[in-house]
Amino acid sequence: MPSAWRAFGTWARRSGPAILAVAGLLSAAAAVGLTLQARGRSVAEASGLTARLRANQEPYDPESMKLPSFSPAPSEGLLFRRTEPDTVTPRRARVDVLRYTVQSGDSVFGIADRFEIEPETVLWGNFATLEDDPHLLRPGQELNILPVDGTYHQWQAGDSLGTVADFFGVDQTAIVDWPGNQLDPETPLVKEGEWLVIPGGQRALRTWIVPTIARGSAGVGTAFGPGGCSGDFSGGAVGGGGFIWPSANHYVSGNDYWSGHLGIDLAAGVGDRVWASDAGVVVYSGWSNGGYGNLVMIDHGTGWQTLYAHLNAVAVACGESVGQGETIGFAGSTGNSTGPHLHFEARSDGGFVNPWYVLP
Repeated sequence: MPSAWRAFGTWARRSGPAILAVAGLLSAAAAVGLTLQARGRSVAEASGLTARLRANQEPYDPESMKLPSFSPAPSEGLLFRRTEPDTVTPRRARVDVLRYTVQSGDSVFGIADRFEIEPETVLWGNFATLEDDPHLLRPGQELNILPVDGTYHQWQAGDSLGTVADFFGVDQTAIVDWPGNQLDPETPLVKEGEWLVIPGGQRALRTWIVPTIARGSAGVGTAFGPGGCSGDFSGGAVGGGGFIWPSANHYVSGNDYWSGHLGIDLAAGVGDRVWASDAGVVVYSGWSNGGYGNLVMIDHGTGWQTLYAHLNAVAVACGESVGQGETIGFAGSTGNSTGPHLHFEARSDGGFVNPWYVLP
């Protein structure tokens, strides 16, 4: 008996690992079977539930489907961006000088505004054409349009950067550093006849005006054209000191008031009535040789004078007393003019006053 137990023990020790392996496989197989059985019951139950739900569900109608409404309440803490359909592309700064052909109805002031420069720059860039007189502007003229406010200088024999810079009131580095001049900063050499842009440069403008004529200045006006009065008109009407608009239109059509144009160009058609801005005595009536065309000047006896130019016709005579609002002529485009308008000036004690300061 003991020998039998010993034999069984020996067999168990030798066969134990195999027995354990077989037992493990049998256990795993049993677990898989149980899992599959449970999953089958779940699928069956789910299928039955789905069938019951479908039986109770209404038929699908796409048109009956609606999205939930959404209307968020505005919040004071939010910033909203405005929609801009157009993209603004920054412009590259211009450094070259353009050429512009003057069109009918143009003015120096209007051209300057179009190219975003000062009207003085238009005159300084075109002295050979305009001679500092905005009234010499004519359709068809070719003008230099500088890229920046300043002057335009043609290099002459004997010029130096120092003298040119001093004349135009700038530092010579402004001339050398301007890229359009294409100067070598180390050895800036300029050939005779070459043109240079002088950024920020200025010079005095030549003035083309009819001087102020007082009613007691006998014969002074005759030097400026056939409309000059030769008498001594010491008496006559005196103004009240207040001015009214000399025409029906109260807006500029052409040049506004600036250093090269010491008056305003009021919109007017050919033949539109022009009247005295204040009472006074006529000291000039007729054609003038200075570009004003047909001109009327009134001395108001208070130290003030007013001037009405480019008239199609005058309606008053030398020495005549006129009342405020009385017709003195009719608007036109005579003299140096690119279109019909009324050029109006106001002067006080011989000096020019911006008409916008005295008109209502």
